[in-house]
Amino acid sequence: MRLSTQLDRLHLEARQNRWLQYFTVFVRIALAAGFLPSGLVKIMGERFTSLSVNHPMGNYLEALHHTGYYYTFIGFAQVMAAILLLIPRTVLLGAVLYFPIILNICILSLAVRFDGSLLTSPLMVLANLYLLCWHYDRLKYIFPVELPAVSGQVPQKSAMSNKFPIAFFGGVFATVVMVALLIFTVFEIKPFNTIGDCQQKCKDSANPEACATFCDCIHNQGKPLNTCLTEYNKTVAARAQPR
Repeated sequence: MRLSTQLDRLHLEARQNRWLQYFTVFVRIALAAGFLPSGLVKIMGERFTSLSVNHPMGNYLEALHHTGYYYTFIGFAQVMAAILLLIPRTVLLGAVLYFPIILNICILSLAVRFDGSLLTSPLMVLANLYLLCWHYDRLKYIFPVELPAVSGQVPQKSAMSNKFPIAFFGGVFATVVMVALLIFTVFEIKPFNTIGDCQQKCKDSANPEACATFCDCIHNQGKPLNTCLTEYNKTVAARAQPR
């Protein structure tokens, strides 16, 4: 059996499950809710966050805020993607528009270790990918391979299944837990949103002095993240050397 045929069958079975349809509606609403407030803030020309400009993310968003109509354009793109997700006939278009925006936010959050979206943005990327997979029957034709036509792509109400997909939702739960564990363990140190939060975490750090130096470097001196990480690693290495 060809891989495309197996994917068609798997997709059709998923589309015929009522619980997965409910989950898809939830994902659409959740993703739209994630973009509407931030998009409207940008359209109105307001600063998106109260982060200090010394914070790596605050510095980036402050610069973005001063880009004029580009800042407004991003806001319109976010609001448009959110609205398209809420309209059943335009969900796929909304998911396609949504994906590059949220992927950029996710990579940015990881790059600057921004605590505010460090967990939510990867989950939103995965949720967006789920919506794209939900519309696999329409997206597959853009791939540069010859695919056989499969009848019965749109499930009829009489064919709907009420069986609860335990394996699927168990996988969703496991994925959320795995992403959370990875996010909270992959970074040895983060700037956090304020110097108070940063210094508070230093109390539980294995290298409190180096951690305090890092917090001061970020929030008081306003140095780049990479520079502060280098100073942090040097402090840790110096303390680890035998005297």
